[in-house]
This record gives sequence, C-alpha cells and structure tokens, in this order.
Amino acid sequence: MREFSESYLNRTREGMWDDSRRALEPLALESRDRILDVGCGTGELSRVLAAESPGDVIGCDADPGLLAAASEYVPTVAGDALRLPFPDDAFDLVVCQALLINLPDPAAAVAEFARVSTDLVAAVEPDNAAVEIDSSVDDEDRLERRARQAYLEGVDTDVTLGADTSEAFEAAELELLETRQYDHVRTVEPPYTESALAAARRKATGDGLADDRETMLAGELTEGEYDDLRGSWREMGRAVIEQMRDREYRREEVVPFYVTVGRVP
Repeated sequence: MREFSESYLNRTREGMWDDSRRALEPLALESRDRILDVGCGTGELSRVLAAESPGDVIGCDADPGLLAAASEYVPTVAGDALRLPFPDDAFDLVVCQALLINLPDPAAAVAEFARVSTDLVAAVEPDNAAVEIDSSVDDEDRLERRARQAYLEGVDTDVTLGADTSEAFEAAELELLETRQYDHVRTVEPPYTESALAAARRKATGDGLADDRETMLAGELTEGEYDDLRGSWREMGRAVIEQMRDREYRREEVVPFYVTVGRVP
C-alpha cells in the first residue's frame, strides 16, 4: 500500500466536503450509532462524520503520524484495513475515502469492512484519470495530463477506480444500494492561500514531479522523457509564480469522486 504524508493529504483534500455533503446522504448519518472511518488519514472525512452523526465515530489508520492529526476530531485506533482490530458487528457503518485505490485487492478490504459492520459499508473513491483542469497558464493543463498519464501507467493499483468501486462491493457479496458522484472542486485565485503559494513553488522547483519519479519511470516513460517533462514543468511553475505576482493566476481543478454504498447481507 502506498503511503502519503500529512502535507500531501492536506493539500489534495483541502476544502473537501465544505461545499456539499449531499453525496453522503445515502449513509443516513443522522441514524448511525457507531461509525468507523478506515484509512482516515488526517481526519477530513472523520470530522464531517462526527459533525453529521449523533453516534460515535472512530478513525483507523496504519500511520500513527496521520492518526495524531485525526485525533483532533475523533478517537483513533491504529490498524490495517485488511485486518481491522475490531470484533465482528462492532459498527453500523464502515466507510473509507480514497483508500481502495491504494490497495491491490479492494474487494478483500470491502469484505473486511463488512465483517465489522452490521448494516452499511461505503467507499468514497476518485477516478484520477478523469481529473479536469482549467488554468490561466496555457501549458499547465497539458503538462499535468502528461504527468498524470505517466503516473497512472507506473502505479501498481487502480487509482482510476471511481464508479467501478461497485465491482469490489459485488465481489465481497454486499447488496449494492447506490453509487453517487461528488466532484471535489479546488479553486486557486487571488488572494492566494499559503498552500497555493507552496504548490506553485513546488512546480517551479520540480519537487512535485521528483516525488513521483520512481512511479512514473515504472511505466512507459523513459528517463530522458522524464527529464524533458520536469524541465517543462519547472518552466510552467515559474509562469504560475509570475502570474501570481501580478494577481492574474487562476486555476480550477475538478476531481470526480464516487460514493458507493452497500448493505451487509
């Protein structure tokens, strides 16, 4: 399973669920007594679950560093998604966000979620191949699509799972209730936040691509092509910073997530 830093999770999930929680309606949070958030990370979803439900919410993750951040919102327990440290039927809702895309066998995880749930299992998973970007820097969309394709070719799990999460639910023999789309929209415009400025600096230095170099080279991208891409990436980053100085930079990114809900037989 891939691991992510707290800064990465904060950067990619910033503002998620702030604009709409309609996609979580099938979870019937208002009627839940015990909820488990598996792979809770820094607790973005745990916070929403705790706010929307009168019941108890527990966050579970294998990374103790991330759990320290999540514990600001809910009680947390260290644990593996495939071997949850809970008895059978301990919760009436088990949910995860952007977890199954990082597992080699999503159905095995869903089956383990079903073991500890008396009622519902839900997964909020993105389709990372369908991300859309609209930027005031002409080359940003083209370069990000090129980098994303190279990353998708090199990663060893299905990070495009999205709506196909339902197949993992069916393989785990859950009764599929609903799949609902939720678009996570992230907008960058003046006045720029500190995280937006930091992201621009990472583009200009090429650090963002450097973090994914090994994965990108595991696919069809050659080292020469990677070096060319990183050079163009850094140039694009400098253009972003220049537009920011003139308060002209604007960017909208849309990441489609799919909320899949199933009932334990």
